[in-house]
Amino acid sequence: MDSDVEMNAASDDEVMDDEDYYDYCYSDVGDDDGSGGGDSDGELVAGDYDEGLEAEGSDEVVSRREQTFAVLSEEDISERQEEDISKVSSVLSIEREEACVLLHHYKWNISKLSDEWFADEEKVRHTVGLLLNGNGRPRSRKLTCGICFEGHSSNMMSSAGCAHFYCHECWDGYISAAISGGPGCLSLRCPDPSCGAMVLQRMINKLAKDDDKEKYARFLLRAYVEGSKKTKWCPAPDCTCAVEFLGDENYDVSCNCKFSFCWNCTEEAHRPVNCETVSKWILKNSAESENMNWILANSKPCPKCKRPIEKNQGCMHMTCTPPCKFEFCWLCLGSWADHGERTGGFYACNRYESAKKEGVYDETEARRERAKNSLERYMHYYERWASNQTSRQKAQADLHKAEKEQLAKLTDIFGIPETQLKFIIEAWSQIIECRRVLKWTYAYGYYLDDRVKSEFFEYLQGEAESGLERLHQCAEKDLQAFLPSLKPDSDETTKSSVAEFGDFRVKLAGLTSVTRNYFENLVQALEAGLEDVRATGQAAATSSAASSSKKGGTKSKKKQHAKPSSDHTDDGWPCERCTYLNPPSVDACSVCEKGRY
Repeated sequence: MDSDVEMNAASDDEVMDDEDYYDYCYSDVGDDDGSGGGDSDGELVAGDYDEGLEAEGSDEVVSRREQTFAVLSEEDISERQEEDISKVSSVLSIEREEACVLLHHYKWNISKLSDEWFADEEKVRHTVGLLLNGNGRPRSRKLTCGICFEGHSSNMMSSAGCAHFYCHECWDGYISAAISGGPGCLSLRCPDPSCGAMVLQRMINKLAKDDDKEKYARFLLRAYVEGSKKTKWCPAPDCTCAVEFLGDENYDVSCNCKFSFCWNCTEEAHRPVNCETVSKWILKNSAESENMNWILANSKPCPKCKRPIEKNQGCMHMTCTPPCKFEFCWLCLGSWADHGERTGGFYACNRYESAKKEGVYDETEARRERAKNSLERYMHYYERWASNQTSRQKAQADLHKAEKEQLAKLTDIFGIPETQLKFIIEAWSQIIECRRVLKWTYAYGYYLDDRVKSEFFEYLQGEAESGLERLHQCAEKDLQAFLPSLKPDSDETTKSSVAEFGDFRVKLAGLTSVTRNYFENLVQALEAGLEDVRATGQAAATSSAASSSKKGGTKSKKKQHAKPSSDHTDDGWPCERCTYLNPPSVDACSVCEKGRY
């Protein structure tokens, strides 16, 4: 969390008893008989952590989020590639290098390659450039190179299986230039323009330099991933892993380098916002359109040269920059030479007001006002989007610090193994994830043009932000009280701190659990397009109409209907907290888990 972000401090009782957000907090944490994780003497028993923390830690997250992807290292990719090459080589009875060229041409689609090969082998060979019977070495002892036109002995000449022989020095230069040009070297053909014979990898390994051989092998490895429809490289800088997607809906994946991204568009992970919205938002953040909106909202064009001018002083007398130097009035954009006593003085122009009443400036002013409102709205969402991104980056640094330093210090103080302090790491990991979700909800809200849904969305977003701030404050500030820099070194203080640390553990684990539940439900609701908002509004209107029709009834009839008007047995019942329309068969809200009665 940023140091400049002010937060409302909440006591333990306020956090634990906050009825608006946490009345279902500890239903997921589990029942701890010791409340604070200690025995009757206030000692913190390691067994309490063994029983409780595993259920509260990463195992629960794994069970909640089914793994829909697999991370592949370069070794894994190379093994898969070799398996495919060997399989094709065996089935088609061809050499390994020829199988490699065929697979690359067909984007490593074995089934498509097999179908076309057995349908018309000759056509496939001609298309790819594989000669059925290559030309052998000529019997002549001396040959002329077709590139440098110098004579060389036959053992210093080579061809791509065709009749065009070139010296090894020219081959080296030709191959090196092709590899320097990029992945296109994987489809390198004979230097003769009229020949389509493919240059196979064995020839590269024979004639090219070591650096070129390494580059060629790397291009071949990358081509295997880039040609696959289910595998993509991790877009993080300097990461050499790829991710294979195994699901069909949630595209958010995480690499071994801890970088999370969307497998579909390869931007950073952005649930609950779809890829199209992310693309528009990123383009808007970097496009010149926002610069033009600012110019339009905060400047006016010079009447003579039309360059935009920003008013940075109080008077209305404007002078354009050289070489124009035109002097004009900021209000009416008229020449300053025409201004004087008859126009209301040098510092007040009544010509503008009269012209505005006549409609002369209505269109221009309306356009400028629209641009200003649009810019202000955009800045509102962008500033909060960027602030959550900054807070997320700070939380990532705090997580790294906790893993490298703080857990070891807590182990020294309380004698608890680091493996039993996972709840701290889990809390920071949840904060990072929630900051990411909250960041993208602002992009979601910017493009949400339904007024009714916008009001409900802002309520849900506000609740999410409030809950996350509580968790972030607990992990960031409350934890500092147990670190040695802030605690006196005495046995008596350490014993009391042990009991306090048990209470802190329960508090942080509870906040982590409830925040995770809320954000998961929020993501699901936003991905569904808040489709229940309309239905909830209709249910509320029906409830209001029903209650108004009963106002004329007797008091005895009112007593018979003691249940709240929001309880619709047939159509479902809207939750009093989040207004979600629940089916009549459940007694707890499906979104916030608040009880029905």
